Amino acid sequence: MPAAPRWVEAINKALSHPDNKGKVIYQVATIDARNLPHVRSQVHRAFLHPDGRPDLPLLVTSTDARTPKVTQVRANQRVELAWWMEGSQDQFRLSGFVRIFPSSSFAGTSSPTPLPVEALGLKALEESGFDWDAKRIELFNKMSPAMRASWCVPCPPGSPLENPDEQKDWPREVPVDPKNDEDKKNVETAQGNFALMLFEPVQVDWAALGVQPNRRTIFTREGDKWNEQPVVP
Repeated sequence: MPAAPRWVEAINKALSHPDNKGKVIYQVATIDARNLPHVRSQVHRAFLHPDGRPDLPLLVTSTDARTPKVTQVRANQRVELAWWMEGSQDQFRLSGFVRIFPSSSFAGTSSPTPLPVEALGLKALEESGFDWDAKRIELFNKMSPAMRASWCVPCPPGSPLENPDEQKDWPREVPVDPKNDEDKKNVETAQGNFALMLFEPVQVDWAALGVQPNRRTIFTREGDKWNEQPVVP
C-alpha cells in the first residue's frame, strides 16, 4: 500500500502539540468569475482518503450551500488554503482542488460542483461509489446545536440585513433529536443548507519556524507520487 505523504504526518503532529489545541481553523481562498480573490476561515473536520490510497489525502470541511463560494467553485475548482499553528510555529499552505456536495433537497443548484480531471483522490472515491450524502449527514450530526442553527438562518450569508432585530427571532439551537414540529422544520432547513466540502491538495508548502534553523519544504504531487524539495524559509 502506498504511504501517506509526509506533510499529513506533519499536520497531525502539529495538531497534537499541547499549545495547538483547537487550532483547527484555516483560511481558504477562491477566485470569482472576475478573477478576484476571496478568502474566509473554515474549520478542519477530518482527513479522508480512498480505500488503500493514503497517498491521496483529502481535507474535510463544510459550508453553507447558499454562500458565494459555491458559485465561485463551480467556475473555478482551484483553491489555496493557509493554516497557521502558533503553538508549534508551523505554517502549511496547501494548493489544490475543492469539491462541494449540497443536499439533494437544497432549494438552489443541488448537484455537486465539477470534478476536476486532476483530482485523483476525489475521482477514486467517486468511482468507488462513495456515499457523499451519508458523509454530509454524518458531519452535520456532529455539529453542536448552536452551530447547526447557523445553517437555519432564513437569508443567505452575506445578504443585506435591513433590520438587525430580525436576528432575535432566528433559531439559536437546532437539536439532533427534534422534539416538536418547529424543531423538525429547523432540522430540515439546516440540513438542506448544509454542504460537504472536500479539499484535495496537489502542492503543500510547509514552513517549520519552531526549529532553528527554520525549515521549509515544498511537497508536489506529480501523477500519484509526492516529491519533496527543501527550499529557503
